[in-house]
Amino acid sequence: MQNYLEKLNINPSLVKEVMRFREKYPSQEQKRVPHPQTAYYGGEILEMALASLLQGANILLCGPKATGKNVLAENLAYIFGRPIYNISFHVNTDSASLIGADTFTDGEVKLRKGPVALCAEQGGFGVFDEVNMAKNESLAVLHAALDYRRILDVPGYDLIPLHEATRFIGTMNYGYAGTRELNEALVSRFLVIAMPAPDEQTLMHVLRDAYPRLKPEAAKQLCGLFLDLVEKNENGELSTKSIDLRGMLSAIGIIRMGIPAQAALRMGLVNKSFDGFEKDIIEDAMRTRIPSEWKAGDFFDE
Repeated sequence: MQNYLEKLNINPSLVKEVMRFREKYPSQEQKRVPHPQTAYYGGEILEMALASLLQGANILLCGPKATGKNVLAENLAYIFGRPIYNISFHVNTDSASLIGADTFTDGEVKLRKGPVALCAEQGGFGVFDEVNMAKNESLAVLHAALDYRRILDVPGYDLIPLHEATRFIGTMNYGYAGTRELNEALVSRFLVIAMPAPDEQTLMHVLRDAYPRLKPEAAKQLCGLFLDLVEKNENGELSTKSIDLRGMLSAIGIIRMGIPAQAALRMGLVNKSFDGFEKDIIEDAMRTRIPSEWKAGDFFDE
């Protein structure tokens, strides 16, 4: 972990504070401490996140699709050595699914604790995924969990104080179906980090981490294709459906299994859009970057 931070030229004073934090708060839930497959390579953003969490703040990661919000959240839990609790918001998320609900055990009614309560007790890092999809039923829990008093008041049960190491990380995209504007009371409980779009250097790191044997020329063309799609989205030519880094990584995986490159990228990128005109634009961008005859041998060293 320390080598990873030093590799990114993170401020040494921040690295020292992180190590002190880990020593002061050893985790009792090691099975929940993540070991990310993908590292986050934005040094400046990482420094802002580390400094915020070290001084006790909760952070909100906002930005367009494929900017690495969840990757950063997972890496932060790994860096601090904290158990991670992922909470995804949807139309049916309510206070009971966050804090817990009554259950009948051993002849008595007990609280079956939800992820927010467990995170509070274990000193975990709670990730509020798509926090701008939270409905009114769950906002009261969010306000309490993020409040400076750091206490959860569970009706009918004792107060649950937040462990000193507990932090919450919100993530959000703009414009998704079902999202809405965050109210001022909720936003005021976060420090907000605007996530930048990935550049070629960052994408190259991600591709080489996922596939170390990927040839440099193939990696360059794949990065170029992804950035072409991002540019077309910014110019209003495409929606965000095809800007799918997970889809590209999956497509590279099946190329390695022997599927022709263009067929694999159609599954990973082109077919994510269901608009015929938009699919043609994505297909043209793909054909410009990836020759039709390219197969696994053109992408991977033997």
